[in-house]
Amino acid sequence: MGEIILYSTKCPKCMVVETKLKQLHLNFKVVEDTDTVVAVGKANKINTAPILKVGDKYYDFTSAIKFLKEGK
Repeated sequence: MGEIILYSTKCPKCMVVETKLKQLHLNFKVVEDTDTVVAVGKANKINTAPILKVGDKYYDFTSAIKFLKEGK
């Protein structure tokens, strides 16, 4: 699956993704630096937090939840 990084602002949606990752017992890193979150978002055309990086793929909230539900 590769390294998992959650770019988070601790917003409600960010916390939903973080909770789901914990429920699935996945090892992940959280990055909360706002400048980094914005830069990663711009680079990947994602305009809102959270941003989930799995391996070399980036997911916005909706696609992250779908990915986590359907099958890591």
